[in-house]
Amino acid sequence: MTGRYVGIDLNEKYAMISCYADGMSEPSTFSMVTGSEVYQIPLCVSKRKGVGQWFFGEEAKRYAREEKTPCIEGLLKRALVHEPVEVEGIIYDTAELLFVFLKKLLGLPLAFEGENSLDKLVITLESVNQEVRELLLQFAERILLPAEKLMLVDYRESFYYYALSQSRELCLHDVALYYYTSKKLLFFKLSHDRRTVPQVVTIDEKIYDAMLKDRDAEFAVIAEDSLAKNVVSSVYLIGDGFEGNWLKRSLSVLCRNRRTFMGKNLFCKGACYAAAVRAGKVDWQYIYLGDSELKVNVSLKVRQLDKTEFLSLLTAGDNWYEAGSTCEVILSGKPSIDLYLQPPKSREAVVKTLDLDGFPDRKDKMSRLRITAKPVSADKVSFTIRDMGFGELVKSSDKVWEYEMSCDK
Repeated sequence: MTGRYVGIDLNEKYAMISCYADGMSEPSTFSMVTGSEVYQIPLCVSKRKGVGQWFFGEEAKRYAREEKTPCIEGLLKRALVHEPVEVEGIIYDTAELLFVFLKKLLGLPLAFEGENSLDKLVITLESVNQEVRELLLQFAERILLPAEKLMLVDYRESFYYYALSQSRELCLHDVALYYYTSKKLLFFKLSHDRRTVPQVVTIDEKIYDAMLKDRDAEFAVIAEDSLAKNVVSSVYLIGDGFEGNWLKRSLSVLCRNRRTFMGKNLFCKGACYAAAVRAGKVDWQYIYLGDSELKVNVSLKVRQLDKTEFLSLLTAGDNWYEAGSTCEVILSGKPSIDLYLQPPKSREAVVKTLDLDGFPDRKDKMSRLRITAKPVSADKVSFTIRDMGFGELVKSSDKVWEYEMSCDK
């Protein structure tokens, strides 16, 4: 593997950062204190009085406390609505302050190389929507990182990459994860179908209320319920809620014929693995079908060098935010386009025809079409077909046909 891949776990309270590079057996997570395993960096900044120097994380808290200056916290939530804040008489957009934080965070693994050394930056959050995507694309633009080098994944997808990057015995069967914060307990169960090539992966999710009384007893019941009737190879416990020495009876339930691990940096490590996989540096035998992923392969049947083959437009498992393609073909036969939709688990494709009404009357194979496919959601795709004419022989009619098609399972 060659390249330098950085993963950031970003939530409302803190961030963590890991780096994965050539020669490393696994990603390394960074702390603000050399040699420390305190990886959670509070999501806040403060400004040095009278100058344009900013502190971040625990340094920001300490400086604000000692110098009686504002410490701006909750940067992600406030940045998404571009909340203004005043510091020393100057109004700042909190999005700009989040960018200050993230740039300083990147300085931990990239202190000497800078952002230009990044092959891929993957940021993982509990959920990803269009507002989050637009905000973080602005950050990428600010640090001159090309948009194609930024990837956003939710916690489930990060878990998917992490779990299936571990040794075979840890993911031979299902893999479970509990993410416990002060507000809630999330349960993820990853399953993969070994009968398909590549293996199709799904993640079931369940949300439990925060445990308020006897956490050990309550969690033992939850573990029994969520793991029942499943063969689970490994379990991961993530989040602040598992701090303290309260896991007793529940731990005996979790460790029953399965390996159990506890930590906090799984998601940012998973983001690093995601970067390496997406960069094609890892032999990956899986497709993940999550909420943000396309559920079917979309292709055209074409002839090339006297051979019939399928030209892929969209691939199942790709994130719909990032997916899209454009191709040019020569039209043969009737004025229509046949699209082949095939779920990964199926041997059969569904054919959907897009009619090109009002197409100019021309000789066969004398029309070049430009076809653009762009998802508008995980299960809906927009197709634009443009008549390009045929070089100098046939002038384009400038006609455009637009369709929106359901492409679910």
